[in-house]
Amino acid sequence: MRPPPSAAPSGAAPLTALTEFQRLEAQGLWRESPGTEPREVIVSVGEATLTLMDPRTDRPLSHWSLPAVAQTNPGRIPAIYTPNAGAPDETVEIEDPLMIEGIERVQRAIASHRATPGRLRRVAAALGVVGMILLAILWMPDALIRHAARIAPPAQARGVGLAVMADLERSAGAVCRRNSGQQVLNWISPRLIGADALVQVLPGPLNGALRLPGDLYVLGNDLLMASPGPEAPAGHLIAAGLAVDDKTVTLDALRHAGLLSALRLMTIGSLPQRAMEGYGEVLLSRALPRPDLAALPPVFAERGLSTEPFARSIDPTGAAVMPLIEADPIRQGTAPQQLLTDEQWLALQQICAG
Repeated sequence: MRPPPSAAPSGAAPLTALTEFQRLEAQGLWRESPGTEPREVIVSVGEATLTLMDPRTDRPLSHWSLPAVAQTNPGRIPAIYTPNAGAPDETVEIEDPLMIEGIERVQRAIASHRATPGRLRRVAAALGVVGMILLAILWMPDALIRHAARIAPPAQARGVGLAVMADLERSAGAVCRRNSGQQVLNWISPRLIGADALVQVLPGPLNGALRLPGDLYVLGNDLLMASPGPEAPAGHLIAAGLAVDDKTVTLDALRHAGLLSALRLMTIGSLPQRAMEGYGEVLLSRALPRPDLAALPPVFAERGLSTEPFARSIDPTGAAVMPLIEADPIRQGTAPQQLLTDEQWLALQQICAG
């Protein structure tokens, strides 16, 4: 929390109040829309805007014009604010009394300034214009990128995924294309993760499976070679599908590509040739997304799979994944289903050979 440097005198001009709170920050809970989970943010008061930032990266997530900000529960704590009183879809909850007081004082200063004719009114109007311009500059690009990810049809999303795959190959090696092994993947993937899924194998280590845009999945050959059977790789594919949805991975890729690439995708239907350059290294540097382990046993049970091979491929000792092992559907009486024959499993393990 960074408090204001000093208290404003009772007769302070509106601009003094604005400047006084320009470094005021506090934690808040932000909902981008009524149906989304609350997200912790840092709320910062500027001269004419309220900025919501990611506390881990300091990246701005949303910018609100202070004159338009309204409290939906006046007089209560935590205070709930919205940037649009007419349609309060986006909200932020703030408990910090100093921040609540700061917002109220700045808004009073702006309101008083609007009522005062002359030079100060013109300055306040100019600040409002600047704030709106900054809002457009900072918010509109991400809004357009989010829109591009949301409306991308399956074929366009698959094109984005293939562009990501091409960049991954620069770091993890060319996709393994032995036909017999790929036929096994094409045969088993509809049963595991969906009819439209495409699974490919990279020779470099991934320590699991990764979901890319367009229902494209990547397995590392290290997992195939280290597993005694197909159950662990199958489990990683299922987990990758549950950990993150297709729109989310498409949005993440388009944010890397940038606004111009997203606009080209919306208008022409394809990305610039080098739009995903460097994104493969970004993905390889991150920890693989994991779903809630409690959600896995029912999904494995539907497919007649044991959760234990998947769990022990994450932690061979089992200590970190004991709940997943104890909830193994096969231990609970589910009839096991054979995933692959010995010949199919051998063909899959040799997908990178030759």
